[in-house]
Amino acid sequence: MRIIAELPHPACKITLFNMNQKYIVKFEQGPLEQSYKISELDLTGGGANEIFQLIDDEFMATVIERFALMRQDFNAAFKRQQ
Repeated sequence: MRIIAELPHPACKITLFNMNQKYIVKFEQGPLEQSYKISELDLTGGGANEIFQLIDDEFMATVIERFALMRQDFNAAFKRQQ
């Protein structure tokens, strides 16, 4: 797996990887992470720049919201074990 780019964002770390004819976009926030795999065949040839266009404000809002839900789920599961 090869790191293609890291995108600055105030709410999370965004890393773009390339592996086996796929791009992987990984979002990290503390101990949580989300990743999305995109086949090179699904792109029109724009490569990394095309993926950067997918990561717009609306998509980032859902990623950040999902992190909040993930954190709630994990905290609830942790409390059930105490």
